[in-house]
Amino acid sequence: MSQIFRKIIRTSKAPAAIGPYNQAVQVGNTLYLSGCLGMDPASGALVSGGIEAEARQALKNIGSILEEAGVSYNNVVKTTVLLADIQDFSVLNNVYQEFFKSNCPARSTYQVANLPRGGRVEIEAIAVVGEITDIPPAQL
Repeated sequence: MSQIFRKIIRTSKAPAAIGPYNQAVQVGNTLYLSGCLGMDPASGALVSGGIEAEARQALKNIGSILEEAGVSYNNVVKTTVLLADIQDFSVLNNVYQEFFKSNCPARSTYQVANLPRGGRVEIEAIAVVGEITDIPPAQL
């Protein structure tokens, strides 16, 4: 049986985990990012400005974790978005496309009853580690 390596990813450029989990875990070439809230890494508090500001900060936090792992938003293949109010879906999309400009990852979005610390949005991601070669849809 082949050996599989697990690497814990942590960075001070994103908020520390607020429970018994890691910011991200890499197993083989797959990177699993824990859910990120729109928290300021320095203070640990949610940023002010509502859903738009929180979504932008959550995605910046994801970017910092990706960077620590040596990859970028382009390596993200799946995200899961949790919203306190599904009516914020279009605002989320406007912010989301600032970070995922092309070859957007697969995504699921749900409304939930509550998020930690009273957040409006939480985003988790799965990324692949390594060089990605995109194949145009017509060539599939």
